[in-house]
Amino acid sequence: MSPDVVNSAFSLLIGFAFAGALTSGYQLLADRPASFGLLQEGARPRAFAAVPFLVFAAPFIIMRNTVRGRRIEKRRVEFVMLATVLAGFWSLMCGTVFLQVLQISGLFL
Repeated sequence: MSPDVVNSAFSLLIGFAFAGALTSGYQLLADRPASFGLLQEGARPRAFAAVPFLVFAAPFIIMRNTVRGRRIEKRRVEFVMLATVLAGFWSLMCGTVFLQVLQISGLFL
């Protein structure tokens, strides 16, 4: 495998891991699962603070909702596949940004 493929796979995995850690931490502190409903808090600072959190937590939230929708609502396989591709691409981008921040701060080579 080429180094680019390995780098992309690592970014994808780091993106999902970071999203899962964020949402698990939120659920631990707030005693409720994270969701996109955090944006419906109105034009308060709390809703604005939720945007960066949701940007990085979205892959996990999308996949959690997709798996639950498939199991409970019997959603079609095509919808699940599309949501998985979307969450994967989003995770790849978030993982890339996260790794670049680590590189800039000197914590990752």
